[in-house]
Amino acid sequence: MYYIIRVTSSQERISADILQNKIEKLGLPVNAIVVSEGMRGYLIIEADSFNTIKELIQDEPHMKGALPTPLSEEELDKMLAVKSTVQEIGSGDIVEFVSGPFKGYKAKVIKAEKGKDEITVELMDVAVPIPVTTKASAAKIIQKQQS
Repeated sequence: MYYIIRVTSSQERISADILQNKIEKLGLPVNAIVVSEGMRGYLIIEADSFNTIKELIQDEPHMKGALPTPLSEEELDKMLAVKSTVQEIGSGDIVEFVSGPFKGYKAKVIKAEKGKDEITVELMDVAVPIPVTTKASAAKIIQKQQS
């Protein structure tokens, strides 16, 4: 069964290391600890029971609690599925940044890296258009290139 643990945001990896050491020390029946980049402030732990989870996180730093209802495998798959924005974004598309330092700016895509979450764009409405490489996940398409 899969359980969600709330931890201090940005401390997911440290928390996972702490729990891994405790699992090895006490020999708890835990099969896996998942740290997902898309789930800040949470860990997913595969264990036999909620009692094991309670014992595992008790008195440990950065642990804020656990959801008592286990996840099904289908729910876990949905949570961990990463939809790649970069596959949708192509050269010539117009995007708007929804997060990051360019939030609110519009840009024309020069190049989209399919293997990475990166796009190279030229910002619009600026005096001198300079190519900038940034995360594709920070942008949304507002106009596809005319084919």
